[in-house]
Amino acid sequence: MEQRNLEKAIDIYARLMMGEEIRRDSGSNRQLYEEYAQNAEVYEILSMIVKRLNLNLYEYNNALFLTAGEGNRIFGFSNEELKRMMGLRYNKELYLCYFIMYQLLLTFYNDTGSYAFVECTTLPELLERTTKALKKIMVKLDVLIQDEVEENSFKAIALLWDELPLNSTEDAGNYRASRSCRTGMVKLVLNLMVSQDLFVEAQERYYPTDRMKALTENYFEEYRGRLYEILKEDA
Repeated sequence: MEQRNLEKAIDIYARLMMGEEIRRDSGSNRQLYEEYAQNAEVYEILSMIVKRLNLNLYEYNNALFLTAGEGNRIFGFSNEELKRMMGLRYNKELYLCYFIMYQLLLTFYNDTGSYAFVECTTLPELLERTTKALKKIMVKLDVLIQDEVEENSFKAIALLWDELPLNSTEDAGNYRASRSCRTGMVKLVLNLMVSQDLFVEAQERYYPTDRMKALTENYFEEYRGRLYEILKEDA
């Protein structure tokens, strides 16, 4: 292993961890992207670093993106941290938000394992998608669900969704982030996505960033999991 290649791999990792962009076509880190793309040893060292730290390195549109791996408690968020960030009180509220997030991911995913061409989404569209998905699952619950834990989880989420009013009386036609209504819960999720540089909001439309596209393109290949199976069976 050459010392120079080790230093370049560490430099790439450090800059990504500090939130810097590493792209082929712009920015001060263009040369680092070329090191990653053209130098096999730099690529292998960097891959080893992120794997040991339970991180995922994704490449999309000639740019590199670093995300926490599944269950990563150092670089990712715990349930309690997310509840505090989003102003939630109960686990069932968080699990509902997870379900909404999953619906958002599915908006930009197709079954070929790549990013679907959808330019943007809106709060009402995500709200409708979530409602339809929960209704379909609940109708076929006895067929789709494998055990009591899954059944109780979906029942809790669906019951919470049904109990929430569509809008808060204080909204006055505006979408406000809140745990008191359905639109508020969806807005909480969208605000979190914007804060994590996964979406950009413009005139109440939400456009995925390259970071989001990279995550979507790779996530379902690695972490489809049981929820994806249920939703696919129900499609």
